[in-house]
Amino acid sequence: MSLTAVLLLVLATLTGCGAGTAPTTGAPADTAPAATAPAGGPPGTANTAQGRAGAETRLPAQVPGLGPRTLAWIPRNARQVLVVTGRDRNGNRSEAVLYEHTDLGWEAGPARPARNALRGWTDDHWAGDLRSPIGVYTLTDAGGLLPDPGTAMPYDRSDGFTVGGTGFEGEPLEGSFDYVIAIDYNREPGTTPLDLTRPRGGDRGGGIWLHVDHQGPTQGCISLEKRHMRELLRALDPERHPVVVMGDAASLGE
Repeated sequence: MSLTAVLLLVLATLTGCGAGTAPTTGAPADTAPAATAPAGGPPGTANTAQGRAGAETRLPAQVPGLGPRTLAWIPRNARQVLVVTGRDRNGNRSEAVLYEHTDLGWEAGPARPARNALRGWTDDHWAGDLRSPIGVYTLTDAGGLLPDPGTAMPYDRSDGFTVGGTGFEGEPLEGSFDYVIAIDYNREPGTTPLDLTRPRGGDRGGGIWLHVDHQGPTQGCISLEKRHMRELLRALDPERHPVVVMGDAASLGE
């Protein structure tokens, strides 16, 4: 086996993202940063005009669709919340919406189609279970095979994001890591997404990323269409302390 092939195999094994027949996936949601009170700040006290003139809408004081348990996990300083909601516990199709906090409450961006792990979601994730971890995780670092598209996040452009082979449905994986955002699950924040440090041990998985959709389920990551990954990278602002809230709809509603 050539040195290049060995490196590709090691990357596919350690990233936890869509590697088809050699599954290694994320880690458990109990590493989510907890908060002492729900996010969102004080309720909005003013109306804002949206759409046609005279149409007034009051923005929600809390991120919609999240129950008290999930809200309590969101750090109080988070002002950007990417909510990835799975259709059901065992499904691999999701929807992603970026919420931004304003003086009036939480404003929702457009809903984007997303995918998650082959077997759905879990709140007790182990490497190889082919489920995405439920929880709330900070987003601190990005990178990819392609040049920085204009993100304010630290961005590692590296050939280490090269990937080949096929996914669970025979789809090519090439280009999946053109853009990635590391989900701070069992990893050291402040490092490249390629960093292999696993604070809770390798058996709890790692390498859980947001990355480019390859038109099939992942091993544990969340995938979005390429144009939507570019948009997300440009939107996320480290000074607004972005987090991802991820899980099936029923679990996030608890």
